[in-house]
Amino acid sequence: MVHERDNIIEAIRQIESRLSEIDSERQRLSDDLAKLRLLIEELPQSSSYPDQSVSIIDSQSPLDEKIKLFRSLFRGREDVYPKLWISKKTGAKGYSPVCENEWINGVCKKPTIKCGSCDNRKLSPLSDDVIRRHLDGVITIGIYPMMQDETCWFLAIDFDKQTWKEDVNAFIEICNQQNIPVSLERSRSGNGAHIWIFFSESIPSSLARQLGSYLISETMANRHEIDMKSYDRLFPNQDTLPKGGFGNLIALPLQKIPMAKGDSVFLYDNLHPYADQWLYLSGVKKMNCREVEAIINEAMKSKDIIGVSMGQTDDDIKPWEKPLSYNQKFEKLSCTLPAELPAIIANRIYIKKKGLPSPLLNKIKRLAAFQNPEFYKKQSMRLSTALTPRVICCAETIDDYMTIPRGCLEDLKELCSVNNTSLSIDDKRFAGELTKFNFHGELSEIQKKAVEKLMKYDHGIFVAPPGIGKTVVGIHMIAARGRNTLVLVHRKPLFEQWR
Repeated sequence: MVHERDNIIEAIRQIESRLSEIDSERQRLSDDLAKLRLLIEELPQSSSYPDQSVSIIDSQSPLDEKIKLFRSLFRGREDVYPKLWISKKTGAKGYSPVCENEWINGVCKKPTIKCGSCDNRKLSPLSDDVIRRHLDGVITIGIYPMMQDETCWFLAIDFDKQTWKEDVNAFIEICNQQNIPVSLERSRSGNGAHIWIFFSESIPSSLARQLGSYLISETMANRHEIDMKSYDRLFPNQDTLPKGGFGNLIALPLQKIPMAKGDSVFLYDNLHPYADQWLYLSGVKKMNCREVEAIINEAMKSKDIIGVSMGQTDDDIKPWEKPLSYNQKFEKLSCTLPAELPAIIANRIYIKKKGLPSPLLNKIKRLAAFQNPEFYKKQSMRLSTALTPRVICCAETIDDYMTIPRGCLEDLKELCSVNNTSLSIDDKRFAGELTKFNFHGELSEIQKKAVEKLMKYDHGIFVAPPGIGKTVVGIHMIAARGRNTLVLVHRKPLFEQWR
């Protein structure tokens, strides 16, 4: 037994040693590859492109060259920049735009007057010295990606769930398939990551966000675990600049203090940091506007960018003018699907995830999602959408099940039908207790038509203008069903009316 244990220990040691050698070799090859890419860019190009040369910048290069490279990539508003603050009393932290008059006696009126309403506000511009202090670890700053003309020089996506490693790998795989150059940065906390896509020119923020939304949608098709909130983790997060605001901000990388812990640095495929961060950044590829437009135009030929329906506000259409149902258009999935899809109906629809392909689970989740009209309403009014989700998703993962509201049943049936999959339903709903009620009223002709329609279904919504008699219709149906009934109302007058 002792001899066998020694052999196993020796085998483990050899494997660990070999893995260390492979990591070192991979790092060397990655550095060589970055250098070769730079060298090929310095060679004469075809006549259809201007002759450009890129100087190699590495960790030994002068600081001013590093700062120039840094600002050419992480390019945003330069007339203002946000700086990290931490409260000494509570430990709370956040970012605020830097004002040269902040806390100056007789000039700064905080906290009586908010900064946005202060006549003495004098925003500090972003300078090389500010960048230097950030890189040296003296301060921590961010950048506002959206320019004043509502364009941007980069798109960033934030992944901060516990599964961020798997999520970013799936996202990068989609980008590689589309030949989209991306850069992966471990976030300052070390518990998440940013994906950066850099542009060689300023492009409309709306176009950049379309690219990000499309890539997220494509990634979700292969990995349904990615949260719908990812659509809200784009930088910039709006198509237009909020009135009186700067849009959302993103923390800049390569700050000295988190870098010492291996955070706020750029990573390669196996999530290890590049040995020379500056050498890597000097070889980063950028996309131009034509390339982004080509990807979006091609995507829109066959699918919606986000792939979920658009909700409606009360301002868009009156309740009684809305269609009785909404029918989504489903396409046949290319993955292998089961012949039968078992589903349980109780308080929700439950579908066991084990053995089901991710594209199918993604489609099921999207049955219960819609684009939030409030987001677009606020955006059109140039109001902040910081706390307004772009997509509302009512699907949940509970234990080993994907769950969606019962109102999605018809769409689920249609999805299965299009994909030649039989939907097997196990009804676990509680039918209620038999109770005898007597209805003493008399229905109007309109109410009779409503009851005739409603009694054909076991769930639904009755929408009608005031005065139609919705309460009477409900009471008649309670008596007709003969079941104990729970009535929920949100106002006391309605409670009294029902009673």
